[in-house]
Amino acid sequence: MNISFIIPAFNEEKLIAQTIDAIAAAARECGSDIAAHEILVVNDASTDRTAEIARQHAARVIDVHKRHIAAVRNAGARAAVGDVFIFVDADTLVPAETLRRAIKALQTGAIGGGAAVQFDDVSLPARIVGRALIEVFCLLRLAAGCFIFCRREAFEAVGGFDERFFASEEVWISRALRHHGRFVMVRHPVITSGRKLRHYGLARLLWKMFTLGVRGPKAVQKREGLEIWYEARRE
Repeated sequence: MNISFIIPAFNEEKLIAQTIDAIAAAARECGSDIAAHEILVVNDASTDRTAEIARQHAARVIDVHKRHIAAVRNAGARAAVGDVFIFVDADTLVPAETLRRAIKALQTGAIGGGAAVQFDDVSLPARIVGRALIEVFCLLRLAAGCFIFCRREAFEAVGGFDERFFASEEVWISRALRHHGRFVMVRHPVITSGRKLRHYGLARLLWKMFTLGVRGPKAVQKREGLEIWYEARRE
């Protein structure tokens, strides 16, 4: 199995190194299950040292200027050489066991899937609510955006990430892939940063999700109103 790990990144100099290193370590631990792999960072108009640090940690860097997450993910897929794509957010750590289970799912006929998610360093209420939301995603077989895997042919068959959407692109590709073949949710979690929860607060994030849900798909077909996902501020 030849795997391309695709990491979209915008101003991620603080976290990109540990994300790359965790992927490399997990790939080494999986051993012979991976014939070859690459780590591809899609550097989307960063103004910090994201690209430089990524190269220092042996990632291949593709520079784009899109500020549109679905388009950035698709740009990574076009540049990738693997027959399996694993999309990992730049603030997410992939344990070897999670990767091992994703590979096992593919080896046993799945065309793709996602994983449970654990948030780092958040309050107890945020941890409880986050866990509940992730459980719902798992039950509905909807991959969280921080970890999505699929076979190249399945990705191409569904047309990749739908570029009509500036957010929730992981939901739409999960639904498309589910209609194309077996889509598996790995229960061993990836570990993703809780920085948005810490920075904006649980109540604000839940309210934003609620209002977007009420407004429907058209609400995420433009970047305006999605500042929580697109603004440059970090903790």
